This record gives sequence, structure tokens and C-alpha cells, in this order.
Amino acid sequence: MRYQFKFRPYRRRFVRSLTTNHGKWQIRDGIILRITNKSGRVGWGEIAPISWFGSETLEQALDFCRQLPEEITDEIIFSIPDELPACQFGFESAQEWGSGEDEKDEGDQENNFITSNSSLLLYSGLLPAGEAALNQWETLWQQGYRTFKWKIGVDAIADELEIFESLIHTLPASTKLRLDANGGLSYEEANLWLWTCDNLKANAEIPLEIEFLEQPLPIEQFQQMLELSTSYETAIALDESVATLGQLAACHQQGWRGIFVIKPGIVGSPSRLRQFCQQHKIDAVFSSVFETAIARQAALQLAAELSRNNRAIGFGIDHFFEQEETWFQSLWNDL
Repeated sequence: MRYQFKFRPYRRRFVRSLTTNHGKWQIRDGIILRITNKSGRVGWGEIAPISWFGSETLEQALDFCRQLPEEITDEIIFSIPDELPACQFGFESAQEWGSGEDEKDEGDQENNFITSNSSLLLYSGLLPAGEAALNQWETLWQQGYRTFKWKIGVDAIADELEIFESLIHTLPASTKLRLDANGGLSYEEANLWLWTCDNLKANAEIPLEIEFLEQPLPIEQFQQMLELSTSYETAIALDESVATLGQLAACHQQGWRGIFVIKPGIVGSPSRLRQFCQQHKIDAVFSSVFETAIARQAALQLAAELSRNNRAIGFGIDHFFEQEETWFQSLWNDL
């Protein structure tokens, strides 16, 4: 099938900067795609790379878009190289949305696209790093979140353990808490965090559940994470180690049978992701890359299809941006 193709870069500033072991993130850059088939049906896609997480850079994605003709085909879309995983996701998502033959009012398409049909999914709310988490969780709780992710590996471990002690005594008993180190711990620090979490599990006075420790070590220390996963009761989830489909397959082949955190926006081809997850029946947690509602819609559809263990998905990030409606309207008008 042939499509008319247009694209536009975007920039969105975080309401508050996101602090992780990778540093401070203040502006989200990406690309919105629009393809139109011969019957006038529009498909929207989004390229939202995170180069320091394992995807292509924004400039590489822009270069790819710029060299494409104004009319593209399915063959072009499905031959995007693996070195451009965010492009694979963006173009395939647009193709899935725009490949139907039925004509629809374009305005209806726009409105329907940003309305998720995945309402049964549970969401995890992202807490800020450091002491700010002690003030932020209650607002998110009032919004309905019962699972939270807290960034660690940002400050000195003694300080973070002290904040953690306060946090677990403050959060309601029914809470699930995820700790995300973004690969920022040493082997000794990872052991200390896991030992602390195991002790918490053994303490009947604190019924709070530590769901998992996410990516405690850098990706090159896979074997150490595999060893740690068998040494403690607290689960470990891989994130940076499985950023792309190639990495996902490699870690599975090397024996990882724990939790995989999948970021659809940068993992690569949605069709190949479906095939992998269905074939291997992995324990997956789907997570945001701070995309707009366009990529989020496609990501949530994948999460609804492929989540197996009723784990909350990591898309509770709306509080990091201003509301999208006005911003989207101007973008659609431009495209």
C-alpha cells in the first residue's frame, strides 16, 4: 500500500526536570508522523528516541525522515533497519492506524486516536528522586495510583536508604513500590538494596510490597544481575539491558526468566515484539518513554495485548507535562 507522508519535529518542556542516574532531563524532543492512504484514511505515528537509553539519536531519526520521498510504501516501513528502533515503532504504529480502507472523518480519527481503549490496565505513578517523593506520592494516590516507582542511584546510598525508610513508613499498606536504579548501583550497593528489601518483606509490621528492583547494574554486568536474581527474594527487572528487540532476545537467550521492562516507543518493530512476547510468554512490564498521546496510544494497545501478570504499566507520567489538548490541535493544523 502507498501513503502520502509528512512529519514534524516537536519539543516539549517538562514541568519539572526528571532526575535519574543518567542525569537531568528537561526537554522531550521527538517527531510526529502522518501517513494518508489512497482512501484518505490518516495514520499517526511518533518517533520518540532516547539515545542514552539505547535508541538512535533524534538527529539520526530526522535524517531518516528527511531522505524519504513524499510517498512511501509498506515495503519501506517494514524495511527500516534495527539501528533505528524508535523509527520502526513510529512508522509501524502509523501504518497499523492508517492501513485500513474505510474512510473516516479526519477530526474523528484525531479524537479517537488519543482516547485509549486500554482502560482495564493498572498504572504505576512515577515519583521524583530524593526527598521530593515524600511529598509527591499523596497527590498521585489521590489520583488513583496504587503502584509507585521511585528513582534510586541518584544520591549517596546512605541518604537514599534513609529516605526509603521514611517512604515505606509513610506509604499506605496496600502500596506496591518499585525501585529503579537505571543501572547506577555498584555490585555492593545492589546487594545492600536487595538485602534491605528482603528484610522489609520479613517484617510483618510493614505490609508494603516491594515489587522489584529495576536495572540495578549497568548493562554490561548482565551475569551479575542474573546471579543476584537467584540470591534474593526481591525480584529484579531488566530495563536498559532490554531497551531494543535485539537486546531483549539476547538476554532471554542467555537465561533471563525474570521481569522485562519494555519501552515500546524505543524497542523496535511492534509486529516483531508481539511475536517475541507471544512465543516466549515473558513476564513484561510496559513503560513510557515520555511520549505524547500519539505513541502512548500504540504502546498501551501493545500492553493490553501482551501483559500477562497483571503488573501495573509505567505510564503514570502525565504530571511531568502540561495538558496536551491545545498543543495537539496546533500540531495537527500544521500537518
